[in-house]
Amino acid sequence: MVPVMAVSIDPRVAELLGHDHHLPAVDPQRLSQQALVERFLTPPVWAPDVSIERWASPPDPVRAAVLVPIVMRPEPAVLLTQRTATLRKHAGQISFPGGRSEPEDPDAVATALREAQEEVGLAPPRVHVLGELPEYTTGTGFVVTPVVGLIAPHPHETPRLDLRPDPGEVAEVFEVPLSFLMDPQHHQRRAFGVPSLEMGRDNPRIEFFSMPWRPVGEPDREYFIWGATAAMLRNLYRFLSA
Repeated sequence: MVPVMAVSIDPRVAELLGHDHHLPAVDPQRLSQQALVERFLTPPVWAPDVSIERWASPPDPVRAAVLVPIVMRPEPAVLLTQRTATLRKHAGQISFPGGRSEPEDPDAVATALREAQEEVGLAPPRVHVLGELPEYTTGTGFVVTPVVGLIAPHPHETPRLDLRPDPGEVAEVFEVPLSFLMDPQHHQRRAFGVPSLEMGRDNPRIEFFSMPWRPVGEPDREYFIWGATAAMLRNLYRFLSA
């Protein structure tokens, strides 16, 4: 069998298929702390948009979990990280705090909280865990459970939380308004093909969501949220809008 070469891809140059302007944004009243707690206590009937990255089929998937931390400011925000450029997998990408499960972790919640503490210095007692979203399987071989939790910032933690990111894994920690992420007009559908070294084999077409975000007052700075992180945020949108 001819080996398949790892391909470096830039999602920003992928074909833009469009936006979902026909879908409504989540009602701001559903983004309050009380509404979020109630939604997870009595979840609606709903279905995720994306559950697996179909362009890869890893033979030995690895269990993992991420924390989807919602910081309960006057305008709630999602805490995200930008990974360092030196990591072996997903280098430089924007992601949630999280990682692979360890034998001592009793469940996905324990994995997500432990990893968040290791990566960004977020103490587990600070997180009010709401619940879990459906598993998401990545093309790099991880079966990820998103664990959603609320964080109440201390009075002095404005405009950012007092965290201690691991410099070996995390280049930056930042927050994106939850209302921005829960509005489909900011959800881009993109696609590109991946070159194959096998003669006669059709190139697989990769389709994915992206949610580029520019901080207010910094028009030249862009955080390009895409791939697994964008897909899990899209599933959170479906859950909250159902």
